[in-house]
Amino acid sequence: MVTRLHLDEVRDSEGVALRGTPEPGPRQIPEAQFRRFEGYMAEIFAAFGMEVASPATADTPRRFVRALFDATQGYDGDPKLLTTFDAECVAASDCGLSQVIEGPIRFYALCEHHALPFHGRAFVAYLPDERIIGISKLTRLVRLFARRFTVQERVGQQIASALDAAVAPRGVAVYLEAHHLCTEMRGVREDATLTRTTVWRGAYDADPALRAEFLAACGLPR
Repeated sequence: MVTRLHLDEVRDSEGVALRGTPEPGPRQIPEAQFRRFEGYMAEIFAAFGMEVASPATADTPRRFVRALFDATQGYDGDPKLLTTFDAECVAASDCGLSQVIEGPIRFYALCEHHALPFHGRAFVAYLPDERIIGISKLTRLVRLFARRFTVQERVGQQIASALDAAVAPRGVAVYLEAHHLCTEMRGVREDATLTRTTVWRGAYDADPALRAEFLAACGLPR
């Protein structure tokens, strides 16, 4: 059986819906407001040294603003995440400890501290109980929360919370690894570091062997 979930069932600590549309609808920014933003960016770029009147850069402020809008599409939600299905097993005991693991899922986000990108790979796993979600929806789930101004730790927690709420599995695991341009392009300028974060829920939190199996599937040491 297919189930359609309600948008207001799950909200994060800030009251933002975790599935589907996180606001009443997609962001609506009038064209006049976009043009005003482009004017601000042209002024900033010029002050920082860009020649904004050249054939190559005359359209850069517009492209920058539109690219930033596209990179934050996670705020628009994803209605395709609203559908779940009955699990293949008749009862929870029939499922055993069969993990559903998806990854690597490439993601790109914007650090909310400097508005610089961080990007990397995500692995998401869960132990089904009575409900399952389409495999492609796990990729959509990662990108729903990554395409925002955020931090890596929050992305992992939001993915786990949304998946937990959507299908009520017996356990959820999320592993993220990312390069952060805010440390590679500025500050310490360290270009060889990789930030790793994990989230364990339910059976994964209680069972070290299950965590080790998941990490091995991610290509990491157990």
